[in-house]
Amino acid sequence: QLQLVESGGGLVQAGDSLRLSCAASGRTDRINNTGWFRQAPGKEREIVAAISWRAAVTYSADSVKGRFTISRDVRKNTVYLQMNNLKPEDTAVYYCAVRALGRVEYDIWGQGTQVTVSS
Repeated sequence: QLQLVESGGGLVQAGDSLRLSCAASGRTDRINNTGWFRQAPGKEREIVAAISWRAAVTYSADSVKGRFTISRDVRKNTVYLQMNNLKPEDTAVYYCAVRALGRVEYDIWGQGTQVTVSS
């Protein structure tokens, strides 16, 4: 089994920064890709950024390019999302997810952490 625990959310003002963390435990050897997703009220969940666990190849959504950076520390089994220049439209619940080896979709999820950006 693989478990994910997010932390680092909060209430900030536009232009501020936050760093989200996602700590993995259990069968971390099964991690292939890790992603950050978000879901705002009344909207569908969307991918924000992703990183391959071994090669550290990254992907970022157009809406966050140049502002958000995903990284991982394999020794700590933790993935991070550094969010700079936050905007009110970044307000959402942020989820960490894993796509395990041999799996097609992200199907292991954390509990989510709220990020609220005031204008």
